[in-house]
Amino acid sequence: MSTSANGNGAGHGSLAATRPTEVSKLDRVVIRFAGDSGDGMQLTGDRFTSEAAAFGNDLSTMPNFPAEIRAPQGTIPGVSSFQVHFADYDILTPGDRPDVLVAMNPAALKANLGDVPHGGTIILNTDEFIKRNLTKVGYATDPLDDDTLTPYQVHRVAMSTLTQGALADTGLGKKDAERCKNMFALGLLSWMYHRPTEGTERFLREKFAKKPDIAEANILAFRAGWNYGETTESFATTFQVAPAKLKQGTYRQITGNTALAYGIVAAGQRSGLQILLGTYPITPASDILHELSKHKHFGIITFQAEDEIAGIGAALGASYGGALGVTSTSGPGVALKSEAVGLGVMVELPLVVIDVQRGGPSTGLPTKTEQADLLQAMFGRNGESPVPIIAPLSPADCFDAAVEATRIALKYRTPVLLLSDGAIANGSEPWLIPDVETLPDLRVEFATEPNADNESGEFWPYVRDPETLARAWAIPGTPGLQHRIGGLEKADKTGHISYDPANHDKMVRLRQAKIDGIDVPDLVVDDPSGGKARVLALGWGSSFGPIGAACRRVRKLGLPIAQAHLRHLNPLPANLGDILRSYDKVVVPEMNLGQLSLLLRAKYLVDVHSHTKVAGMAFKAEELQNLFSEIITSVATEAAR
Repeated sequence: MSTSANGNGAGHGSLAATRPTEVSKLDRVVIRFAGDSGDGMQLTGDRFTSEAAAFGNDLSTMPNFPAEIRAPQGTIPGVSSFQVHFADYDILTPGDRPDVLVAMNPAALKANLGDVPHGGTIILNTDEFIKRNLTKVGYATDPLDDDTLTPYQVHRVAMSTLTQGALADTGLGKKDAERCKNMFALGLLSWMYHRPTEGTERFLREKFAKKPDIAEANILAFRAGWNYGETTESFATTFQVAPAKLKQGTYRQITGNTALAYGIVAAGQRSGLQILLGTYPITPASDILHELSKHKHFGIITFQAEDEIAGIGAALGASYGGALGVTSTSGPGVALKSEAVGLGVMVELPLVVIDVQRGGPSTGLPTKTEQADLLQAMFGRNGESPVPIIAPLSPADCFDAAVEATRIALKYRTPVLLLSDGAIANGSEPWLIPDVETLPDLRVEFATEPNADNESGEFWPYVRDPETLARAWAIPGTPGLQHRIGGLEKADKTGHISYDPANHDKMVRLRQAKIDGIDVPDLVVDDPSGGKARVLALGWGSSFGPIGAACRRVRKLGLPIAQAHLRHLNPLPANLGDILRSYDKVVVPEMNLGQLSLLLRAKYLVDVHSHTKVAGMAFKAEELQNLFSEIITSVATEAAR
């Protein structure tokens, strides 16, 4: 779904207003759709998000769903939710707490009620609040009848019954008709927040093109939800959130995984190389494979291998043949690929390894987020095996991170680890579609003639560029450039197998020097106080949004704080040490047990304040706001003594 910035949000087609209601104008809203994992909450949230994007709002989303394909129905472990935060200004997170909770059953209510602030709105599907469902989740009494929901604005809607009534004449069975209740909920929320409807109806007709009766049933349910809001006396107020004033250009809603795929496609076009994605499906990285498989016309080959090892082996083989090899994985898949990454370090070929981090160890939490693979990316191979590491900071930034990872891989002839995570991969936000001509030129020069520094007329694969230390890259089969590479240690320049101690020492240091010499931009510090801040909040990866939102809140309280965010984690920016030493306190929030903090302490001898979280969920701006405020106050008190 694309839209131009500052669009006006089209009307609602045949669903016209008939009952006067009070319209309240808001600058932002957080809505969470929650239900059983079979209730279609992800689709419902995604459609609401798409219409918010088309309307021109800034937005950020947080899908949350079980790892099981079909978790136990009606239970708390089986609850699936989708949170969308949309606003008329630039926002950074999916929001801490939902202003509106749509709960399709008792399990969804119990799992999410604690996040709803007092005074918040709760819309309940009352048809599911029967004794059996209440018992499943431990409700001794019906929360609709006791005082559980007294602090909230509650709307009771018999969604299942109303949906079945709306579809009574379609010929659908009761069970199939009830499955459309998520579209009823979407219609009701679309009415409440003045969302466009044409896009959703068009989407449903396209999605169910081979089953037009199902498409029309969902559309009828969607319209029924809209009309229920329009005609019932329960909803006296509707809400408007104006389009955001974003930078001029064409935008589309994008998830992190889709942005990574598009970045790989763009890198292939800018390099002129064929791309081969050798991979194995694994949550939450599989969507990269799904998306790239659609783009064969851009020179993309996707190979779904029998396992993780075969996937990266195929990718590395493609790079040996003169293409760009890419592989994607998550969780334990990174461990399986580690040996081949080490081989890539030894043979010094370009390779992009995408790791969409999830909760671990082992199989861990497949659908939950974490940032716990940093040390594995740094050191998770045998021997001295350095690789560059890049971490995107948001879903939209994944596009640029993929292009940058490709630039480094091609320029320096090295595997590159790209560390996304579940929050970025599944989350979405508006993406300003770039002009392709503004992207970096990634073309490479292959070796075309012998390069030996003697009169042998041979091609030596380990003759290096004096600036980048990258070795020469020759396509196999090029006349006169016969050469051999492999996992055994190489002799300098010639590439022959060598067990010589002095040569090994030299090659290890050369490979390290190549990575250390990668051109990384200096770290930029955001400090609106003009240098008055004595506390620096430093993050990496998906913590960017919560840290940034927390810093905004702290500054509104009149407390100065500086913020910086690392995209390049190996090598680190050259000015990072000076920046760290210029603040009284450096706070590093991470979704792990302090991995970046460990690296910073070791390298710069700075005692950073590590704040960690490993709950499978991203930081909330609220918790970081409280942390930053306490530290700033403590530093100020200490300085005053």
